[in-house]
Amino acid sequence: MAAAALAMIVANTAFAADYFHLIHAVVGPELTPKLGPMTVHLWINDGLMAIFFLLVGLEIKREFVDGHLATWADRRLPVISAAAGMIVPAAIYLGFAGSDPQLVRGWAIPAATDIAFAIGVLALLGSRAPASLKLFLTTVAIVDDMGAVAIIALFYTAELNLTALLAALVLWLVMLALNRFRVNALWPYLILASFLWYATLLSGVHATIAGVLAAFAIPFRRTLAAPDAEDSALHRLEHALAKPVAFAIVPIFGFANAGVSLVDVTFASLLAPLPLGIALGLFLGKQLGIFGSVWLTVKLGLAIRPKDANWTQVYGVALLCGIGFTMSLFIGGLAFTDPAQGDAVKIGVLMGSLLSAVCGYALLRFASPSSRKSGESE
Repeated sequence: MAAAALAMIVANTAFAADYFHLIHAVVGPELTPKLGPMTVHLWINDGLMAIFFLLVGLEIKREFVDGHLATWADRRLPVISAAAGMIVPAAIYLGFAGSDPQLVRGWAIPAATDIAFAIGVLALLGSRAPASLKLFLTTVAIVDDMGAVAIIALFYTAELNLTALLAALVLWLVMLALNRFRVNALWPYLILASFLWYATLLSGVHATIAGVLAAFAIPFRRTLAAPDAEDSALHRLEHALAKPVAFAIVPIFGFANAGVSLVDVTFASLLAPLPLGIALGLFLGKQLGIFGSVWLTVKLGLAIRPKDANWTQVYGVALLCGIGFTMSLFIGGLAFTDPAQGDAVKIGVLMGSLLSAVCGYALLRFASPSSRKSGESE
């Protein structure tokens, strides 16, 4: 959040020219004609973010194999909530911006939740937020991440290079074979993952998908009803990446992608279809989709409300899911390459995310603690 704020400040001061020159400076060769020479921005969005997605993939695999999403009973509520929390924001965006064919590609921007920022805001509440709410938010955000990865792979992929795609598939199958033969050392997987990233980059599929695919091939040793096994390769890699991703990669991404000049921004431009559709999709769409689906699922008896949480607190968490930031900015960069549209995307994401964070925090901060058990009605 501080990095994003710093980017906004720098982009609107005398250092603005230096900031944009740094972000778009050429610092590498042409890895693929599709992208051209590698710039600082490309290395961050296509390189460092692949490591971010590797961590996301490790978290998804752990939760599905031996975590809070290991059974269908555990998955039901977060899967339904995450699905509704992606569909409704996309529908609201299309309602505001869908009439313009040039803006339709942005439908997925407000569908994403930033798991790190949302959980960070919830953590500020301490004991005022029951542990069940933190678990619910985490599982919904993880399923949301899966949806975002699928969207990037299916809808934001350029013309495919089948030879490179086949090479990527072979590399991934080799990684899976290593897992099958119980190779627990990390270095073979990391070497193959780097080649997988390059093959994916050449294939036309966004290179960050390589991070998720590589994660699914990393060995994981189940330890039922116990903490992660420390000799598990997945455990070791996830813990090695957690701090660098949180304290380096995500802030660098925020600094490189949140900077937008406000010189020509007017009140009318804030209400333009693109930024308004994104902002309302995040703020209204997420809360309506997630809270509405939780309420309906509980009322139909398909799941129970998070333990020790009342409906007001569930609604507050649904609001926090409107913090799109990292994922929304990332998808926005894939959807729109025009600088003017890119700036409008950033404004919309920042408006929707900030409004969701402030309102969600305020509601949870002053909400009365639950006096009922999760299965009871109110």
